[in-house]
Amino acid sequence: MTLGQARPATVVGATFLLAFVLVALLGPAVTSSPLVQNLDLVLAPPGGAHWLGTDENGRDLLAMVFHGARLALITAGSTVGICFVVGTLVGATAGYLGGWVDETLMRLVDVLLSFPGILLNLAIVALVQRPSVGFVIFALAINGWVGYARVARGQALAVREREYVQAARASGAGFARILLRHVVPSLLGPLIVQATFGFGGVILVEASLSFLGLGPAVPYSWGSLLAQGTSYLWRSSRLAAVPGAAIAVVVLGCNLLGDSLRDRLDPRGRTDR
Repeated sequence: MTLGQARPATVVGATFLLAFVLVALLGPAVTSSPLVQNLDLVLAPPGGAHWLGTDENGRDLLAMVFHGARLALITAGSTVGICFVVGTLVGATAGYLGGWVDETLMRLVDVLLSFPGILLNLAIVALVQRPSVGFVIFALAINGWVGYARVARGQALAVREREYVQAARASGAGFARILLRHVVPSLLGPLIVQATFGFGGVILVEASLSFLGLGPAVPYSWGSLLAQGTSYLWRSSRLAAVPGAAIAVVVLGCNLLGDSLRDRLDPRGRTDR
């Protein structure tokens, strides 16, 4: 599938995600601080110096949404990156070596999967009164890697029997060399698809934690803005609509692009839609 033959859904998904990244990277540089309060402009309507109006403390809503986008990008990008690396190495090791190594690592995965993901995240972030961004990333990554490990393990079971892997083993190549140069590159397609869906999932979970007051200790997280907006739905619905729409657009973009990548990178699951 060439760029000119890309499905409309693929273009829409990629556009949404590109817009999100650009807003996260450039938006905070062209807006004021999201922490500056002006109590004379509490819940001011859009217009003038405040294109989206202000919140309950007179802070510029556009600045808060843009800084919240950067926070979401950092949180989701870091979490997915950690989960991708850890899950790939654990799953590839288990699938390639097999035996007691596979049994031990997969039982650890089963234990983590036995806990409802969001409840485990809640339990971890609740250990501190005001969790930092780093601590939230740790809480999300503690069980987020298991999905990548299961995908990598399933693919590695098939890859380890292929001729080029057996040839590398016969030539005396060590475990680390075979794993990193021959096994892991063969697993990247399904794992990239997993990461695309996972990116949107992390944004949803982080927003859920912030909505409950357990996210990063900053007032401009999209989940925190959404929680604030629920108190003013009948007076100023934009306080909830703007961050809610931002979350929906990013997650929709991840899902659309993930579907497209799955069709492109996994021929067995390809559909003609």
